[in-house]
Amino acid sequence: MLAVLILAALGFQGKIKMVKIISSPKSWEYNAPGHPESPQRVKDSYNYLKSKGYEITEAVSCSDEDVLRVHTKQLLREVKSEDFVDADTPALPGIYKYALLSAGAAIQASESAINGQTAFSLMRPPGHHAESGTLGGFCYFNNIAIAIKYLFSKKLVKKVAILDVDCHHGNGTEEIFYGDKNVLFTSIHQSPLYPGTGLTSKENCKNFPIAPGTDEGEYLKTLGTVLSEIKKFGPDIITISAGFDTYIKDPITNIKLTKDSYKKIGTAAKSLGIARFAVLEGGYSPDLPECIRNFIEGME
Repeated sequence: MLAVLILAALGFQGKIKMVKIISSPKSWEYNAPGHPESPQRVKDSYNYLKSKGYEITEAVSCSDEDVLRVHTKQLLREVKSEDFVDADTPALPGIYKYALLSAGAAIQASESAINGQTAFSLMRPPGHHAESGTLGGFCYFNNIAIAIKYLFSKKLVKKVAILDVDCHHGNGTEEIFYGDKNVLFTSIHQSPLYPGTGLTSKENCKNFPIAPGTDEGEYLKTLGTVLSEIKKFGPDIITISAGFDTYIKDPITNIKLTKDSYKKIGTAAKSLGIARFAVLEGGYSPDLPECIRNFIEGME
């Protein structure tokens, strides 16, 4: 007992239990002035987590082969050549390499989880709106889908559950895995809201739309229902599309979660006792760093 207390006093106990963070300052390099998906959101979160003692592993880019397990050759060509037009998802210089880096970090997080350490990919651009052949909603490649397809390709898992807690429906992830009996897609999202999908459940895709103004109590009740579905499915791993735009002060949404709510969400995911990793999606409030830290602490 004395040894445990000494380790705790020296800070070792927290380090042993800490979630692995995967990120890179390279993801701060691109910017569209005035766009809500700004480099500052990840930069501030990166620096905040470092100040709290988290060690951050440098992200490594995925390959075109990894992307093509999920996306069409045409979409890969469009992003690589910056030959597309989308107001929300602009063709910024070098966006292809940044998208590869973000997807690569998701793969690293998935490998960490398989090896027994919960992980969080703190990267941009996000991914859950990117469909197999279409970008959109700030997303170029679907990071979490690329990580899942990677795990399947290496025969590291047989069944995967996706928990999407971004305030917007993960239409891209749903489209990619629709009808796949080895994947359960679940989403809790505000409706009405962009992209206007996810109103009903179908086959392996379970959607839980919630009304604007939903508070923590109602949200956590819905989360309990979702986690029951996941437990029933019996996955080898849980992947979390971790959006923090359900926060009460988020500028583009209308759900009323508090900073502390994210610790409860992380703890609830951990309670299933299944390997897990999370990938950053949305969240546009200046309080994003604290929300992320609380979520990570819940998962630890």
